[in-house]
Amino acid sequence: MKYFLRASFALALGLLVLLPALAAQQEPVAAIRQAAEAYAKQQTAHLPGQVSVVVGAIEPMQLAPCAQLQVFMPLGAKLWGNTSIGVRCSAGAEWNVYVPVTVRVQAPVVVATRPLASGKQVAAEDLTLQVAELTQLPSGVVTDANDAVGKILTVGVSAGYPLRQDMLRAPIVVHQGQSVRLIALGRGFKVSSEGKALSNAAAGQSVQVKAQNGQTVSGVVRADGSVEVQY
Repeated sequence: MKYFLRASFALALGLLVLLPALAAQQEPVAAIRQAAEAYAKQQTAHLPGQVSVVVGAIEPMQLAPCAQLQVFMPLGAKLWGNTSIGVRCSAGAEWNVYVPVTVRVQAPVVVATRPLASGKQVAAEDLTLQVAELTQLPSGVVTDANDAVGKILTVGVSAGYPLRQDMLRAPIVVHQGQSVRLIALGRGFKVSSEGKALSNAAAGQSVQVKAQNGQTVSGVVRADGSVEVQY
């Protein structure tokens, strides 16, 4: 009986010694989680819509005490969907920990109200907004209807399908062989003349024009179809 009591006492004493050690190991893990979460929230604060950040579980590990934590993104990773954040000790020890993080973004996206054919010029009534999970959609999804209205679809789109920037192109306002007004601008002068476009171009694009004197010049197409040449 006395042996049992001595053994029990020794075990209890061992546990008292062990518990602070366990707590010391748990504290760095909690600090790592906190640092990773704070970093993720800071870096995603600029994203549109409602952003949520969930830090996953960190596997139990033995970590030496650390005086300063440094958070970083692993090479090739980004804070979007299921990803990971690196946390390293930069003072007091040498270790790296990779923390699983899930970033979700709920925001309105532009979708087609009805089937739209390739080559159609998009009108406001062709579009509506629908809340979606952006991290589950392809990159380049249109979130502002003004970015799509007036553009030409390069592919057909089903009703309810989100529009992407690569599905749209600006309408052609200058056609090859068309007579255009050339506007030459320079310091202290502005001169207008006529010329012929040598290719098709949309507003904002560069186009070459053959001037009346036979010279070929390059300018930027304006929305009204004129071509601006800077000198």
